[in-house]
Amino acid sequence: MSFQIAHYIRISKGKVLRNEKLLTDELVVTPDELYKLIGASYPKFFKMDILCRWAWSASEALLIYNGLSLYTDLNKNQVAIVLATADGCIEVDKRYNETTATIPSPALFVYTLPNIMLGEICIRHGFKGEQACVVNENFDSEELFFWVNDLLENRGMEACLCGWVNATNTEQDICLFWVTKGNNGINLSPAAFRQLYNNN
Repeated sequence: MSFQIAHYIRISKGKVLRNEKLLTDELVVTPDELYKLIGASYPKFFKMDILCRWAWSASEALLIYNGLSLYTDLNKNQVAIVLATADGCIEVDKRYNETTATIPSPALFVYTLPNIMLGEICIRHGFKGEQACVVNENFDSEELFFWVNDLLENRGMEACLCGWVNATNTEQDICLFWVTKGNNGINLSPAAFRQLYNNN
């Protein structure tokens, strides 16, 4: 049994595709709209920055489907996360920088590192495996495959939530993949990542 991309979610230009099916015919242009669409209930969500809210709501839409989680039978200590971004937390960086002229805001400071989105997802789902946050100019399927394949083949991980989360106040470009052992998905490869990312 090989590692496969079992499920994925693609969010671009307001369209939300989960496994090639639209979640809604309406355009979803904010993470708050996606949060409402999937019926989430997590008060801490509204304290997060824009990058975290998109990453959190997209992972929720991917991992919890019809009330069931994709990781029910997995050891959460062996679930990894690898996420890449280009702009990171640029929106909150700008806001935080404005506060440094007077009193820097601790509430904003916590979201000035892009890897905080991994932490928010791990807290929500209880994942305790290996984590990596990568900053690239563009979605890089080869590098993503390198990290994910190494974690699954050599580091004892059973599954990996991985992908690309890039978001500002005006644009969103998100593609998350759930990779685990199975027979019904798409074989794990850079080409598979690239094909699903380009499916928008």
